[in-house]
Amino acid sequence: MSTRGTSVTNTLAIIEIVAECGVGITAKEIAQRLGLPPATAYRLLNSLVADEYLIRTADLRGFGLGARLRGLATALNTPTVSREARRCLAEFRASTRFAVHLIGFGASTVQVINQDPDHPVPAERELTRCLHASAAGKLLLSTRSDWPALVPAPLRLTLGTRVTHPALAADIAAIRSTGHARAVDELLPGLTCFAYPIHNEAGIPEAALCLAGSTTGLAAMTTFGESAHKCAAQLESLLF
Repeated sequence: MSTRGTSVTNTLAIIEIVAECGVGITAKEIAQRLGLPPATAYRLLNSLVADEYLIRTADLRGFGLGARLRGLATALNTPTVSREARRCLAEFRASTRFAVHLIGFGASTVQVINQDPDHPVPAERELTRCLHASAAGKLLLSTRSDWPALVPAPLRLTLGTRVTHPALAADIAAIRSTGHARAVDELLPGLTCFAYPIHNEAGIPEAALCLAGSTTGLAAMTTFGESAHKCAAQLESLLF
């Protein structure tokens, strides 16, 4: 293989990794995942940033998709939120004082498709990268038999974050039993979120309806479980 061919292949692989893992993946992580020498990874990353295919995060440690790729990635991976789907979300939002978000699933990450206009998604970077710490992320993990490979070394974000595979396995077993996921003080202190699956035509979860709010309102949030399940079911035919 020519040097140019190798460079092009590695460049495309880097873009693929950043798109898959979401905003914040570091050069070291990219180099390790692709088996590249750090110097090679840094050179290619700098070139992609210069050409606006990638951007650096505010802390300069991580990377995300740049303006020249974000629109394409969104068009390819995000289901269309139709007028009917937006109406369904608006009606459910009007019925609760908690935040209601629509979260999409990728192969190994989640992304915000439609966020509550009155309650912006907090810690979006951690949400997309730390599947083990959010309700939507754990719901995605519950659909995968190889879920430990997606969280080889769970990162502790709060005192409540599950950071061992046995603890996560217990959560995943509960999700598979109840049909929904929850995360209490795991992504951010004081934040609780419930996630309800939205299935595609094949019956596979491809998105989640998420209800989020202060942990002090946990008891009240649980009372919306049945209506959230119904809303998620209605969204299935409107999204997929």
